[in-house]
Amino acid sequence: QVQLVESGGGLVQPGGSLRLSCVASEMIFRMGWYRQVPGKQRELVADINRHGYINYGDFVKGRFTISGDNAKNTVYLQMNSLKPEDTAVYYCKASQLYPMQDYWGKGTLVTVSS
Repeated sequence: QVQLVESGGGLVQPGGSLRLSCVASEMIFRMGWYRQVPGKQRELVADINRHGYINYGDFVKGRFTISGDNAKNTVYLQMNSLKPEDTAVYYCKASQLYPMQDYWGKGTLVTVSS
C-alpha cells in the first residue's frame, strides 16, 4: 500500500515561512496539499503531477510554491508570508491513476500566531 510521510509543520509568527515535505513510498501520478480547519471543508492548497502541471488554491496569491522531485517521490510546499488564517492541518494527498485511488497522509499542523 502507498504510504505518505509528511513533515515540516509547526508554529510560526505572521509573515514567517515554513516548508512542508511529503514522501510517498512509491511512484504516484499526482501529489499535493490540502488543508482543513474544524467546521470547514477541506480545501486544495496546491498539487502537481509528474509532468509538472500545477494547480493552486485561489487563496495562495503567490505566497506558496509547490515543487516535486519525481526521483524521490516527494513534493514540497514552500509557504511564505504566512497569515493567521493559514492556520490549519495540512494533509498530503497522492492520486494514483491505475487503479484510480487516492491516498492521504496523517496531516501536519501549521499554526500561525504571534
